[in-house]
Amino acid sequence: MDSGRRELPRPPRRIPAGVLAPLTSIEAPPRRPAVTPEPPLPPKFRPRFLVPLVVFVLVLGAGAGWLIRQDSLTMDTAEVQKLTGPSVVRILATTCEGTGIASGVLLDNGLVLTAASAIKQPMSVALTTTTGEVRRANVLGSSPDGVAVLRMIGQLTNPKAQLAPKNPPGAAEQAVIAFIANGLQTIQPLGSAKDPKPLSSVLNATKLGGPVLDTKGRVAGLVTGDTVATAKIVPLGNLRQYSGPQLSGITPEPGGSCGRSRGPQVPIVPELTVANTPLAGEVQKLLGDYLTTTNKHDFAAIRELYSAHLAKNLPEATDREHHQTSYLFGARITEVTETGEFVNARMTFTVLFSPNSLGADGKTCNRLDNRYRLVRQNGKLVVDTATAVLAPLSCD
Repeated sequence: MDSGRRELPRPPRRIPAGVLAPLTSIEAPPRRPAVTPEPPLPPKFRPRFLVPLVVFVLVLGAGAGWLIRQDSLTMDTAEVQKLTGPSVVRILATTCEGTGIASGVLLDNGLVLTAASAIKQPMSVALTTTTGEVRRANVLGSSPDGVAVLRMIGQLTNPKAQLAPKNPPGAAEQAVIAFIANGLQTIQPLGSAKDPKPLSSVLNATKLGGPVLDTKGRVAGLVTGDTVATAKIVPLGNLRQYSGPQLSGITPEPGGSCGRSRGPQVPIVPELTVANTPLAGEVQKLLGDYLTTTNKHDFAAIRELYSAHLAKNLPEATDREHHQTSYLFGARITEVTETGEFVNARMTFTVLFSPNSLGADGKTCNRLDNRYRLVRQNGKLVVDTATAVLAPLSCD
């Protein structure tokens, strides 16, 4: 049908490939996963702040290590004494020269290390603890550097000291635990191996034999010497020889041959366990003088402390024979009463003596409990009689 139009028809419009139909797999470009953009770093974590932060952490870590090392070099003396003090003992002996007093340290297997100068030519040896327990000891021998090795007789529940595994660092603090003359245990800082204190500034004669301890309370040395002026510290390596299973490096110590040995020549003051009244103080002085003079074996002077009645019935020769090797210590006055013209005083004490002395029966140590009747003579108290309240109790 003729519409009246004379124009030729237009060719169909070309449609770009892929608009209405998908491309083939060969023609399709590879798909990439969508990437979520990261949030920006906070200002304090930006790279320009990271280097100073790392440096700060490294410095802090190094400082913490220094603090730990520094702490290992310092000593808490109160804590060390609490830990090791019970294993530090007081050494008492009757010897030909009357020098038998020192400190010592109790190790495993009943071994005790002390200063050899305190037990030269011993007749009898004992050790006492901080709680007042007494045990006899045998002398195994002594070393050229002045260490005496003892073997305790009997048992103790006290903890035993341990030798340090190695020498402490040169800058580490050390201390010595020992006893002063009145029997009180003390601890004294010694400085370090690099910067030591002079021993003469912290010692007296009764501290010879005291152990030198590291910051953990382990034995790192022992103080020896004939006098404070000649005192020295025997090193840990030597102590290992004297306390090992073979006990090498020691030689037997000859026993006393003087027949009439004496104990330490220090004053004895009995402890008062009663009210400290003027009368008790007077009794304390009298009985303290009696103990001290007996230990000096000055049996002529002791007669001034006796009543005329006692002096008449106890000749000086008999008194001397009864106490030819004895040493009295650890005294306590437990009773003081006054009845008419008499004063009654009860005192306990320990007597150390040679096992072959008169009446010893092979023993070397007894605990006595006596009651003394005191009277006034020329205005002062003197001893009139003494009787046993309880039978002697062996230190064993």
